Amino acid sequence: MTVTGHAQGATRTQSPGKPATVPAPATAFHGETTPWWRDAVIYQVYIRSFADGNGDGVGDLLGIRTRLPYLRALGVDAVWITPFYASPMADGGYDVAEHREVDPLFGTLGDAEALISEAHRHGIRIIVDIVPNHTSAAHRWFREAVEAAPADAARERYIFREGRGEHGELPPNDWESVFGGPAWTRIAERHGEPGEWYLHLFDPAQPDLNWWHPEVRAEHEQILRFWLDRGVDGFRIDVAHGMIKAEGLPDAGFTNQIQMLGSTVLPYFDQDEVHEIHRRWREILDEYPGERIAVAEAWAPSLERLAAYVRPDELHQAFNFHFLGTPWQRDELRTVIDDSLRTSSLVGAPTTWVLSNHDIRRHVTRYGGGESGLRRARAAALMMLALPGSAYLYQGEELGLEEVLDLPAELLRDPQRLRSADGSSGRDGCRVPLPWGGSESPYNFTPMNIANGWLPAPQQWREKTVEAQWDDAASTLGLYRRALKLRRELPALGDGRLDWPEDTEVLLGDAEDLLVFHRAPGFVCTVNVGAKPVTIRRPGALEIASVDLDAPASSDTVVLPPDSTAWWSAR
Repeated sequence: MTVTGHAQGATRTQSPGKPATVPAPATAFHGETTPWWRDAVIYQVYIRSFADGNGDGVGDLLGIRTRLPYLRALGVDAVWITPFYASPMADGGYDVAEHREVDPLFGTLGDAEALISEAHRHGIRIIVDIVPNHTSAAHRWFREAVEAAPADAARERYIFREGRGEHGELPPNDWESVFGGPAWTRIAERHGEPGEWYLHLFDPAQPDLNWWHPEVRAEHEQILRFWLDRGVDGFRIDVAHGMIKAEGLPDAGFTNQIQMLGSTVLPYFDQDEVHEIHRRWREILDEYPGERIAVAEAWAPSLERLAAYVRPDELHQAFNFHFLGTPWQRDELRTVIDDSLRTSSLVGAPTTWVLSNHDIRRHVTRYGGGESGLRRARAAALMMLALPGSAYLYQGEELGLEEVLDLPAELLRDPQRLRSADGSSGRDGCRVPLPWGGSESPYNFTPMNIANGWLPAPQQWREKTVEAQWDDAASTLGLYRRALKLRRELPALGDGRLDWPEDTEVLLGDAEDLLVFHRAPGFVCTVNVGAKPVTIRRPGALEIASVDLDAPASSDTVVLPPDSTAWWSAR
């Protein structure tokens, strides 16, 4: 099996499992001034589960380096890597003890610098996570705060409050953790007596920072510069909507608050003052050459409020979770596409599209699982890649992987599951190590399978490995490779506008489950989200379809199978 990759005109043939020396791009990234991010395809690497380079069963920076030829051959523009910083790993690395140190589990600072440099030689940009809402409880600041007296300045970097009730035995307010339970934990003071409470909107091991404190802001500006100086091309900002809490920390006034995330303004999320922080960070990014970017993970109650994060003087992109959560239904899809494009255009920003990530069930499973779920997932991916703006891919979706729902309970590590009421909301199932080759778990996730992966991969994945799919044009991997190649080649795709034609232009009858949109010049995308075939007037020459499509050039009509997407070059 070979992988052929392209980087700024350079072509190499390599085994996808071995690092390669690739000629430097003709134009160095950090000398560019074009807004590459407006239509980039960005691949998310969940580092623990992508590739293990040192044989300990856990993915690492060396593992990513060994798979750069694969990523280049796949055709992505950039890679976003989840946290690899020093951490006790209470939440998979999102509990950071020090942003400027690499956790030994994942490698060294030298490994990170080598990965950035080598990725650039492959024509791939690197985006890293930054986690500003909270730190690890092991962070030096929090250790100082817990050891200090209640009135000590060390506690001002976090959000400590006295409890309510006669003896302070009740939390300071009714806020709830995203992971379940109260968002407050009470500490024991120096002499063992019950003391103040501290805020943690996630796990108790992730205390929230006080972003009104100047030291907190200065520290994170230094962190940005530390990684920018080492060549990273951007940052994905974790909980970008969460750093500022409403003045006075008022009660939310209701329970099950996580169910309202993304539908209403909560007193601890999406506060207007958070935009001052993002404007300052944009100033820092703009000081560096090469169009360095910031991407917001922001849950906002409306697309209009989400658009505020990507105003010209703030961040470059924001994840479109409204699109991610939309059912596979024509009217709802059209509405979210229209609303997303409309609101982002109001601030001159590109729209982003995403179907899966490390925090939600894989979309094959969300779309029903099995053959029908995979068919819809393939159609959804092809539709997404035809939309204007930037697309995000989550590792393994190009293989058609489903959520793993039967992991042994003793191996599950997600704190969200551990703190949820019934234990059903965990995220481990979308974080199972990737299958690269072979017929048995861990499917070459580790070198020569010398160790088991930190989570076991199911037996049925032997048919979904990179090796098994690489030379099969009909496979899901073959579909993604071809689609990403066409996305680069067809002038209509990427950034730009979208138009909805009159139904009479293509329909030959009633088709309530058909979506059709145009991209100029001369591109048509047809999406049948229904359970029945739809006959249409042939829009042009078939470029690619998510299913086997019988579309002879001699015919003026074509039948679109259920749950299918096709791209056409219009006549």
